Amino acid sequence: MLIVMNQGATDREIQAVVRRIERMGFKANPIPGARRCVIGITGNEGPLDPGEFESMPGVREAIRITRPYTLVGREGADGPTKISILGREVGGAALTIIAGPCAVETEEQAMRIAELVARAGASFYRGGAFKPRTSPYSFQGLGDEGLRILSKVREATGLPIVTEAVDPESVSRVEEVADVIQVGARNMQNYSLLKHAGRCGKPVLLKRGLSATIQELLLSAEYLLAEGNRQVILCERGIRSFDQATRNLFDLSAIAVVHGLSHLPIVADPSHGTGHRDMVIPMARAAVAAGADGLLVEVHPNPDRALSDGAQSLYPEQFDRMMKEVRLIAEAIGRRVAEPAGARA
Repeated sequence: MLIVMNQGATDREIQAVVRRIERMGFKANPIPGARRCVIGITGNEGPLDPGEFESMPGVREAIRITRPYTLVGREGADGPTKISILGREVGGAALTIIAGPCAVETEEQAMRIAELVARAGASFYRGGAFKPRTSPYSFQGLGDEGLRILSKVREATGLPIVTEAVDPESVSRVEEVADVIQVGARNMQNYSLLKHAGRCGKPVLLKRGLSATIQELLLSAEYLLAEGNRQVILCERGIRSFDQATRNLFDLSAIAVVHGLSHLPIVADPSHGTGHRDMVIPMARAAVAAGADGLLVEVHPNPDRALSDGAQSLYPEQFDRMMKEVRLIAEAIGRRVAEPAGARA
């Protein structure tokens, strides 16, 4: 259930509703908005009586939620959520471009790519220090050394860092460097990791699982919001299919579905969505046209020698071309590509 407060409701009235919810044995989740406060109720296993709250001072209405998630639904916010990260806004009119290598390999490689993508207009740098891989014999990332390199990239370029935490123990190490903590597809339903990430205070980029439904993605996001973290960015990165022509089935319809169900922003990852370098740019264009709030793209100066996902990594000149093309599409639908404010590369 959501308790919608009147515009101008006082803190005393809001706290009175919170106390009543807590006396009932449930958790109150106040969600401040630009116009009014909404209080989500979680922890109840059955329906609640709206009359318990609608007679209270400052309450406009109580809304029953029929879906299994309360906090990520559109009813739980005044409008689409916009997340501000070091002067960059995710979820607004400007598209967020997150680019970099799948994995941090060396300091020279990481710095070179950062300079290239910053110059082309990327507003965030992604690179994996920890890499959960299907095979235990594949490159697993540089770990703490990778985090050290990412810290130097951030210092040199001004680009905010997006990198992955793979287990609850790594969250505290990653958050010391990352401006956005990524929860990867293989960990979308790692609920212990989600709870830790929800409590860390940093924005979280949550990727859709390999075979996850949209409802399962939203319920994983609910774990993060239930821990108090409202700064959640969803990511469509493709799901498994019977067809082997692409690495995954890039589900562009998920972008429209999520926007219809949730107030959270959603970005698209055409690199993992296709698995083929020559398909990344067409699908990036399509994702922007479909309404994605940004793109997550892998770039490498020498993909044939990449230690992870070289086949789907763009060459720098391809990334330049993609940026020019998505700018045109963004302008055609009344949006724009975010400028790399503060990048010094």
